[in-house]
Amino acid sequence: MRFERRLLLRERGTGVLEKLWQIPWIFVLLLCAVGGVGYVALYSAGGGGPDPYAAKHAIRFGFGLVLMLSIALVDIRLIARFAWLGYALGIGLLVMVALHGQVGGGAQRWLDLGGFQLQPSELMKILLVVALASWFHKASWEQIGNPLFLIPPILAVLLPAGLILKQPNLGTALITMMVGGAVFFAAGVRLWKFAIVLGAVAIAAPIAYDHLHDYQRARITTFLDPESDPLGAGYNIIQSKIALGSGGFWGKGFLQGTQGHLNFLPEKQTDFIFTMLAEEFGLVGALSVLGLLACVIAFGFLVALRSRHQFGRLLAVGLATNFFMYVFVNIAMVTGAIPVGGVPLPLISHGGSAMLTAMVGFGLLMSAHVHRDSELGAARDQR
Repeated sequence: MRFERRLLLRERGTGVLEKLWQIPWIFVLLLCAVGGVGYVALYSAGGGGPDPYAAKHAIRFGFGLVLMLSIALVDIRLIARFAWLGYALGIGLLVMVALHGQVGGGAQRWLDLGGFQLQPSELMKILLVVALASWFHKASWEQIGNPLFLIPPILAVLLPAGLILKQPNLGTALITMMVGGAVFFAAGVRLWKFAIVLGAVAIAAPIAYDHLHDYQRARITTFLDPESDPLGAGYNIIQSKIALGSGGFWGKGFLQGTQGHLNFLPEKQTDFIFTMLAEEFGLVGALSVLGLLACVIAFGFLVALRSRHQFGRLLAVGLATNFFMYVFVNIAMVTGAIPVGGVPLPLISHGGSAMLTAMVGFGLLMSAHVHRDSELGAARDQR
């Protein structure tokens, strides 16, 4: 009976009520828990009050929740059909940034949309994943092994990465390429081709270093030896490490963090929000937050395993990898494992673009879960 019901749903499509029933509400509650952690952290970052960060965070999360659930109900076949149109829209937004974007901190990364600051590079990563999943959907093993077949998706990755690098935003450009690479890997691209790419990157790295901006080279130098300029380029990471260590096992207590509340900790509401949490709630609190984020990532890969079509699998892998890269880069950055790059902690850091991007990605992920048994047409029919 259950098998026959699934076949009927595939043939007739699934109604709204049926889709609502299939939404993974435990996952929604998990996201609410992560968003709640963000509210608590931003409440503390604001000096012990909802303004100026926590209240905006709650409003944005509420709006994002509605947007996420709305996207989850959209038929995944429709998402696949318009994948490249969305990609073109993302490229158009990046071009608009290059021509008319707002400048902040020496970089041109934002568009002013009636009072809302949109960072298209964040949204572009999501649109790229959808486009690549559409391209590789049901591609044969012979097609994936053909280098000519890989030229269009490679260009599709390099074009936005180049536009993002020009802003300049090296960290997001690298993450964009790594997320694209994850979709290539999941689609079955041979490992020796990745080895060639990595070899080319290793050869080009010294040349690329010479063309970096001065502040980007300073970040690398500071990463290798932060004590070489403790009051300048190395100040941020040194203060972050002090805050992490001073939290101890149980932390100093909510609103009791000295590094954050005495303003020694830089960008405590965005890039270094995890450091402030660790100082106030200690190792136990930090590991608890990491556990919640790990569950979110695990759900993404679980959706990929349960999907019956390649589009859903590749979409879930790409989106889960994108979220993982957010978390990994932010945590590694504030602990001094990699150079500081200005990547927020999703659903926790203050920022509208990061919240919007995360919720759109989760909406697409849940659509892949809700429509995991759907029948999708051949890949060439969708391109």
